[in-house]
Amino acid sequence: KKIYSLLVNTRNANAFTGKQGYESLKKLSEIISSELTKKQEQDEDILKKITSKDIMFGCTGTIGEPYPYEKISHQIQNLVSKIKYTQNKFIWMKAALGIMTTDTKPKLAMEECTIANKKIKIYGIAKGSGMIHPNMATTLAYVFTDAKLSNDILNKLLKKNISTTFNAITCDGDTSTNDMATIIATNKAKNSPVKNIQDKKIKNFDRALHNVLLNLAKRVVSDGEGATKFIQVNVKKCKNENDAKKIAFSIANSPLIKTAVAGEDPNWGRIIMAIGKAGAKINLKKLSIKFGDIKIVQDGKLHQSYDEKVAASYMKSENIDLNIEISTGVKNFTAYTMDLTNEYIKINSDYRS
Repeated sequence: KKIYSLLVNTRNANAFTGKQGYESLKKLSEIISSELTKKQEQDEDILKKITSKDIMFGCTGTIGEPYPYEKISHQIQNLVSKIKYTQNKFIWMKAALGIMTTDTKPKLAMEECTIANKKIKIYGIAKGSGMIHPNMATTLAYVFTDAKLSNDILNKLLKKNISTTFNAITCDGDTSTNDMATIIATNKAKNSPVKNIQDKKIKNFDRALHNVLLNLAKRVVSDGEGATKFIQVNVKKCKNENDAKKIAFSIANSPLIKTAVAGEDPNWGRIIMAIGKAGAKINLKKLSIKFGDIKIVQDGKLHQSYDEKVAASYMKSENIDLNIEISTGVKNFTAYTMDLTNEYIKINSDYRS
């Protein structure tokens, strides 16, 4: 509920490491809290005792290898000594670069909004590139704000907005031992009190938080291992959101669809297959499928003006929108994914070497 420090390491997941992994973090938390207390004594007038319980960890990397306690512990003093009290984009960029594994680009997002006319900042960094699928898979996401908000409100806002952002992305359908999404508020903005998430004062913040999370989540997908195309799967007019989600992820996780997109082949039959195997209720007589604005299927039949050459030309785009209308209700869901290329196999066949 209250933390003073977040330590994130890469290259080691600290999963399946047993007692050695747990004890390593325990010892690290003691070193960090001790060094932070010393730093505070040097730099600040009001002193607070920082304890090992005030430290939070994020770990990402290879599963099952001994946790590199010595390597990390020897750097803590150096890290604490470099703490800056002023911020700039370069510092956030360094943090985003520092948590990358197979990512090829750092992932940052920033928004400004107001709570009752008080200017609020929201900054976020994330990592993730492969082994991505809800809930949430090999993804670390850290959002920081200067808003003054309670843990309860932060928790509810995060859970609400995760469902359509980080829990709406997939790279390969594999989930992981390691994931986390965290929002940390410094309370420095001194905005007027917000009692609950229904409070009208929180609307702008809610929207801005969603923008930051969606921006980061999309960056994870577009940087998916071996990705050359970003795919948005919009499933509309379903009986319930669960049906829409089932169909969206059935399409987004299909190796046949993802390889067709990689090969720029408008093989719409594979979309039909993925809709059918999802197990959700559909209205075949009203089923509609479009690639972007190109009508492929309408009222459950191949559209009379469908031209394969036009569809093939669309598939050359870097951003592909697959639009499906099921016509059993009014609920929608959008999933985000990428294509499946030879590069994905190359990256994952020699990941540890």
